[in-house]
Amino acid sequence: MVTRESPASPDSPRRRIVDAAVELLESGGPDAVSTRAVAAAAGMQPPAIYRLFGDKEGLIEAVAEHGYAQFLESKRAQLDPAPQDAVEDLRRGWDMVVEFGISRPELFAVMNRATGRGADLAHRAGLEILHGRVRRLAAGGWLRGDEELAAQIIRATGQGAVITWHSTPPERRDPALLTALREAMITAVTRAEPTVPATESGPGAAARALRAALPDDAGVLSDAELRLLREWLTRLADAGGGADRSGA
Repeated sequence: MVTRESPASPDSPRRRIVDAAVELLESGGPDAVSTRAVAAAAGMQPPAIYRLFGDKEGLIEAVAEHGYAQFLESKRAQLDPAPQDAVEDLRRGWDMVVEFGISRPELFAVMNRATGRGADLAHRAGLEILHGRVRRLAAGGWLRGDEELAAQIIRATGQGAVITWHSTPPERRDPALLTALREAMITAVTRAEPTVPATESGPGAAARALRAALPDDAGVLSDAELRLLREWLTRLADAGGGADRSGA
């Protein structure tokens, strides 16, 4: 039987085991994370792992959740809900994600393989921050083309940068690659000049502005209500898009 404990306290058995597993993972890779080694590093007996996590896979899922929690904390600390420059804000966000993946490769890989509910919820929270950045680009007239495609390009280039960096021998790694990929992403998803004038009026402009200003969490609305509101605003924004919706 798996025992559910709050991982919030650094001194809780669950937190001690997860911290020990993360340390072993990052110092010795996945093979170093055995139940015996983790229990010893945490100053506990192996049965405690099975009691708290069910099995080793449950422990790895908890490690992924812990990684996502740290990742989201970094993203939220950097988040500016109303940046002066939405394009530069996108650059900073992309750089932060890539830096996390480059500096913590083993944890990043475990996070990307995780399938548990906790990791999935955290992953969705991270995506919502990304989509918020894309919505702000759209509201300011900087976005080139479709919002969903833009988000996919941003994610793909970030993941690709991390994977390529780690698959390249250390002596051949060049930071210029990361800059080139980031700027290629910027060129692909943003315009050199905004297409929506600051004085634009009408339902389309209002819908884009409100959609960009929506919070990343539900607040007074339920998750379903927030999704429905975004869907309505997207329809209004597309219907009143005016200038150029070809993506050219």
